[in-house]
Order: sequence, then structure tokens, then C-alpha cells
Amino acid sequence: MRWGVWGENFTTAQYEKIINQCLEIGLTQFDHADIYGHYTTEADFGNALKSNSSLRGKMQLITKTGIQMLTPNRPNHAIKSYNTSTQHIKDSVEKSLSNFHTDYIDTLLIHRPDILLDPIAVAECVADLKKEGKIKSFGVSNFSTSQVELIAKHTNIEHHQVEISVTQLASFNDGVLDQCQLKNISAQAWSPWGNGLFTEKTEKNIRILSVAEELAAQYETGVNEILLAFLYAHPANIVPVIGTTQFERIIQAKAAMNISLTTEDFYKLWCASTGAEVA
Repeated sequence: MRWGVWGENFTTAQYEKIINQCLEIGLTQFDHADIYGHYTTEADFGNALKSNSSLRGKMQLITKTGIQMLTPNRPNHAIKSYNTSTQHIKDSVEKSLSNFHTDYIDTLLIHRPDILLDPIAVAECVADLKKEGKIKSFGVSNFSTSQVELIAKHTNIEHHQVEISVTQLASFNDGVLDQCQLKNISAQAWSPWGNGLFTEKTEKNIRILSVAEELAAQYETGVNEILLAFLYAHPANIVPVIGTTQFERIIQAKAAMNISLTTEDFYKLWCASTGAEVA
């Protein structure tokens, strides 16, 4: 999201550079959504793939659909809304395939819960797309457990992307991560370093960073690594979806995979976030 016009606005050469850097250290999943960059970022990323066709086979592409944005790029949209109709999903997938210069998407996610979502129609659409080889796997993003159950009755939910971090603990307690483990759903965490943690000087953020700095010294690593190690400690095998434009932070994310926090150290961060002892 931040590699395009909503962030650093990378050139094709910059996309090629950071893609290759990620692949060289074994990070192969790239997370997109049709709306990113007002519907431009997929195509910008795809330009890097077009100029080097060998890259596609080395990576897995995730993209999302279901949000209709108000933007000059979509003049027919009268209001920001959700759309999970069969036609919209299939049209979105075709556009993403064209943007990426590929014939398949590794993972398609429904971006937000749609009040009007018809689970049977979505399941049939997903089945068609899989049969045609246009998507390899399917999931959702930002859904409640009951919303996941509704769709899972009709099709296999393989991924659930939701905000999870030391500043956003809801998924640990609201059943989302329990459900991921029960149904063998891959849990993906967006904003895994904590939204506003480094920019908003709240009492909560100050507490968290203080504990994270102590643990970073203890584990001889950095704060960024500790914040992701907090997620890796959970048995749901959470996959952080990092939004950085800096390769240095991407390296830190990879290094965090090798840190195993003790139970007490996990709860030090937990209590710093909640501001209280556990019950």
C-alpha cells in the first residue's frame, strides 16, 4: 500500500529493487488490494513484473476486493461502499490479473465485511475462479468470527487478515485467533508494529516502548524485532503483513522470526499495552 502513490510512489526501478531484495532474503509474499493508490498500485507493481517475467514464479501475490472507493479512477462510483457480488469479484480479479501481468492470483481476500454479502454466491464465485485457475486460495480480511463462519459453511476460508499488534490486542480475546487455529486458517496481521506506536506519545505507547526497549537490550536486538516477536509467540503462527518502504525494517522483520520470547516477556508487553496485570 505504501509503495505506491499513497506512500513513497516508487518508480518501476525502485519496485524492481525492493522486490529483488525481499526475494533474496526469502520473503516472497506481497500483499495488495485493488483500491491501493486509488486503484493504481497493482499496475505499478505489475510493471516491475512485466519487465522481468522471471520474478512472478518466485513470489506469491495476495490481493483484495470488495471495497468501492470514491476516486476519479472510478467515476461510476456514487458513494464509498462494499460490493461482493459475483460480477464485481470476477471483474476485480480480471483487472488484477491484467495489472500484475499474470494468469493467477495466489490469494484473494474479501477486503471488508459487506452487509449484503451472499455467502452462497461468493462460494460459487470462488469455486469458479479456482476451477479456472485464476486464484489459488481464498480468504477474508477484517471479518468477525460469525462472519467467517457464515462463509466457511459454503467454502473453505484459508486466510484471515486482521489488525493485530501489541497496541491492538482484540483478536487475542475475541475468538479470531482461536478460530484460525480451530479451522486451520492462516492468520495475517496488518499494522503489526502497532498503529501510531512510534508517532503518538500516549501513556500506553510510552509504556509499550519502554518495555520493548528493555527486552531489545535483553535479547540483543532492536525494538522492531521485539514487537514482531510478540506476535510470533502466539501458537496461531501469525504472519505479519508489514507496510514499510524501508528495506532495513524488512530485514528486521525477517530477523524477528528467530526470536523466541519467554512467556513472561510476552506478558510484560501485554501488560504494558493493557496498563494492568492479568486477572
